[in-house]
Amino acid sequence: MRAVIQRVSRCEVRVDGEVVGKIGPGLCVLLGVGEGDDEADLDYLVPKVVGLRVFEDDRGHMNLALADVGGELLVISQFTLYGDCRKGRRPSFVKAMTPAPAERMCTDFATRARSLGVCHVAEGRFGAMMDVDLVNSGPVTLLLDSKKLF
Repeated sequence: MRAVIQRVSRCEVRVDGEVVGKIGPGLCVLLGVGEGDDEADLDYLVPKVVGLRVFEDDRGHMNLALADVGGELLVISQFTLYGDCRKGRRPSFVKAMTPAPAERMCTDFATRARSLGVCHVAEGRFGAMMDVDLVNSGPVTLLLDSKKLF
């Protein structure tokens, strides 16, 4: 699994003009699921994201996690994180997981984040054309890969 994590002051995702997920201060996670990803990838990635100390303490240091600041989480599926652009100019998505199991993994990611105490977890709509509107706070943007490739 791959995730692009952005610390946000606000974020919302719309489908056909309708807001389907919205958060205040917290993290926006663009989540890609790859072929072969399984429970072990969720076991690694969910606590890692929820526990990331990317929020500032009273001294201005990034020492606090979502729970420490009452932060919210918006999880948006994004298979294009598995786009391979090394050959030619058209990305190949053959390493992305097929839709049905990938959707379950994205749902499980959000469910597990809730079980770890995140106060509000919102989700995008799997497989839909989505418009994401966010204010990246910092800016703070991090990349995670459950296979630890980067």
